[in-house]
Amino acid sequence: MIRPRPARWFEALVARDDATIALEALAATGAVELEARPAAGLPAAFADVKPLLAQFAELARAYRAYWPRSGLAPSAFPGAPAALLARDLARLRAWRDEAEPVIAQLQALEAQRAEFALWERALQGLGTPPLALDRLVGDGSTLRARLLALPRGAPLPPAPPRTLLRPLAVGETSLALAVGPQREIDTLAQDAVAANGRVHPLPPWLRGSAQRTLEDIAAQAPAVAARERGLRDALDALARRHGLHEALGDAQRLDWLLANVRALEAGEHFCFVTGWTSAEDPSTLAAALERCGARALLHYPPPPADAHAPLLFANPSWARPFEVFARALGMPAGDEVDPSVLLAIMVPLLFGYMFGDVGQGLVIAALGFALRRRFPIARLFVAGGVSAALFGLAFGSVFSLHALPALWVAPLERPLDVLVAPIVAGALLLALGLALAGLEAWWRGTLPRWLATDAMLLVVYAGLLGAWVDPRMLALAAAGAVAFAAGHAVVERRALGAAAALAELVERGLQLLINTLSFARVGAFALAHAGLSSAIVALMAASDSLAVKGLVLVAGNVVVIVLETLVVSIQTTRLVLFEFFTRFLTAGGRAFRALPLPPSITTGSAG
Repeated sequence: MIRPRPARWFEALVARDDATIALEALAATGAVELEARPAAGLPAAFADVKPLLAQFAELARAYRAYWPRSGLAPSAFPGAPAALLARDLARLRAWRDEAEPVIAQLQALEAQRAEFALWERALQGLGTPPLALDRLVGDGSTLRARLLALPRGAPLPPAPPRTLLRPLAVGETSLALAVGPQREIDTLAQDAVAANGRVHPLPPWLRGSAQRTLEDIAAQAPAVAARERGLRDALDALARRHGLHEALGDAQRLDWLLANVRALEAGEHFCFVTGWTSAEDPSTLAAALERCGARALLHYPPPPADAHAPLLFANPSWARPFEVFARALGMPAGDEVDPSVLLAIMVPLLFGYMFGDVGQGLVIAALGFALRRRFPIARLFVAGGVSAALFGLAFGSVFSLHALPALWVAPLERPLDVLVAPIVAGALLLALGLALAGLEAWWRGTLPRWLATDAMLLVVYAGLLGAWVDPRMLALAAAGAVAFAAGHAVVERRALGAAAALAELVERGLQLLINTLSFARVGAFALAHAGLSSAIVALMAASDSLAVKGLVLVAGNVVVIVLETLVVSIQTTRLVLFEFFTRFLTAGGRAFRALPLPPSITTGSAG
């Protein structure tokens, strides 16, 4: 539980034509990381798919908007990948030949609907037009009119002489109606295009009154929408008739496979799929292969001698949220401690001590519980909030009010006790970190070396800390220093090693003492929290109005919760990463990286 476990090696012999569905089924478990031999590459059967996928991508660029987006069902028994994709491309091209006239009509209707929407916004912004718009339609008039559409915030081009430019700031674009002689309007249009804008002529269906035109647009909109629905229904019927749901599912699956499977050993009839699995139950992968119908033999031999297994956290569910701290550094190696279970106790205690208030702690816990599914990191605040509520009982604080008798101490009455307690706890925590380094040395088989060297640092640390209580403990520190130097000299088999070891001991000892004092910040923040609570109480006492008192209490608690949640979280993280982890954790392991989920899972289509 305090040590990451290695993933399990698996090997599967799969019929070559079933490789795609087998790989898809394995990836769908979310418990597989592929690893082929270094010399392996993609089989020719898959390499031949690449030019066909390029053809698919070209079709997708032109027609993806008109293809089905749901219900994609790749072939249950796909066969040879290149032959399968060639068949699917033939389906797509046959669909394209029949669908193009329908798409052309649909695009015309979409353009008409877009034009309706554009002029609806323009006329609403225009209000009463300065001129009868229907007289400006076409080129028979001596005046020309254009609607300019510029990106939001872009300045309008300067209006030439004898030109009327009416800005209409609506929506995401800036619209302007330009009216004037042809030459000036052409110049204005060129300036608008240069500013990444568009120029729209007046449509022939404009009326002299903006209101009448808006009524015409509203009257025509249902008919346009109905025709558009009919054309989309026709495209859906064509998709079903040409088997697009299967063709697109096949193409997506092969595209996913080539993007995520870099190497695969294969012969004339079989593929050899190898890698790691995070599944603890050996039947998980076997069941997935059986469900997909792939012809495959699966077994779990010992990994190759030169393989480097990825590692997995092996924590109970209540400790898993705290894995985020170790992940911030990387993955603990197989001979390193995974501190997540320890952090599940330590982190809430640090957070709660700095944020000791019953009411505020319960609010934080409730918010963390409510947001735990949307933001997994919110689970940390459930434990932190409960801890803060318990420390609130110890400090006698409820929503910044001293409404309960303190079970331990009121922080502002005995500030020294509040400062000293976390320093003592921090010293114990740092000593635990040094001891965990010894546990790792045992796992590595280097415990005798650790006992002769770094174990003496723990003795020196204990002596220096004990000297604050009893100066005679300095003798223990001195004995530890001598043993530290002598141990290094023996291990390194040279007398000068003792001198270098003493220099190292001074550096590491001072660092430990400084890190110990860093835990005083935990008490300092607890006192700061108590000070803010007292300020809220003082502000409430300054008013005789019950409503004002309530407002100050609510606003003050909101400010404290928001501000201190951020500050206390940062300080807790800092103490964990820079004071505790540096004693034993180097994060030299390789994390397990599951094969990305296939399209049949991520798009919700059937597989």
